[in-house]
Amino acid sequence: MRRASGCLFGLALGDALGAETEFLSLEGILRLFPPDGPREPVGNPAIVTDDTQMTLAVGEALMVAQRPYTPASLEAPLRNGFVTWLNSPENNRAPGRTCLIGCANLAKDMPWQQATMANSKGCGANMRVAPVGLLPLGKDGVTEATRGAIAQFQAALTHGHPTALAASDLTALAIADLAAGGNPQQLPHRLYEYARSQRSIYHADWLGSLWERPAINTPEEFIARGWDECMLALDRLNDALVKPDRHADPCLATGEGWIAEEALATSLLCFLLFPEDAIAAIRRAVVTAGDSDSLAALTGAFAGAYLGMGAWPEDWINRIEYRYQLAALGDFWDEN
Repeated sequence: MRRASGCLFGLALGDALGAETEFLSLEGILRLFPPDGPREPVGNPAIVTDDTQMTLAVGEALMVAQRPYTPASLEAPLRNGFVTWLNSPENNRAPGRTCLIGCANLAKDMPWQQATMANSKGCGANMRVAPVGLLPLGKDGVTEATRGAIAQFQAALTHGHPTALAASDLTALAIADLAAGGNPQQLPHRLYEYARSQRSIYHADWLGSLWERPAINTPEEFIARGWDECMLALDRLNDALVKPDRHADPCLATGEGWIAEEALATSLLCFLLFPEDAIAAIRRAVVTAGDSDSLAALTGAFAGAYLGMGAWPEDWINRIEYRYQLAALGDFWDEN
């Protein structure tokens, strides 16, 4: 099924499709793309946004870093990947402010705990985390705890808010769960139980002093705030799934996706409305009033992780920007 490849190509294809509708209202999307939104990525290549570019940076850092993964072995590849993205002439796709400032600080060789935007929980934290979810457990020392720590660590380099960390951890877990063939209908429950189990766990060896803030007394108090916000987002997701509505804007139920926990919940909603139809899922994600490229990118990642490469039309795959880099990363995990 080539689930890793399906995940990464799904992310890029959703990103390219959603790039056409980002920053547009629902009415504006339907007016520009009648009758029901864009049908396929356009162009050859079909251009992606910073979501895919930064996902590639994370994936390539994981591929070249010395294993077993540690903060010391992974920080430099991640930092180099983010700074390379920052300075690339192709970084012209309306990137988020937090990623730009955080990466600019990393380029100054600041310690990452000082470089990060401490109060940001933007979706830039988890739009790029999918490769972490593809790490095979039991190989190179990767455990569920290590995977969660890495997901949080890659977010923390630019987004220092506890909810950005928790949402990235949950997003990576969702990818891993689906890539392992997990039942989609029970996925929200599994994510919620994981969130509850992690509520007081602070990965001090990876995150160091990030927790130290005014009015925060312990690292456990810091990280619990992030998990609590994510569990509230999962509650909204569960409420929306009681009477699923494929025709209503998903953002009305779970948020517009500009922040990390909403990006997770709304993308999951789009996927779970069409768990066996990847194309319908990403089309649902792009016809929203929210952060359509990030929502569709994550939706495509979830759908591709579950359904594999066969979910995507060959013509789309052949036209997507960065297809050779995506294929190399996909092969790296599909063959391991």
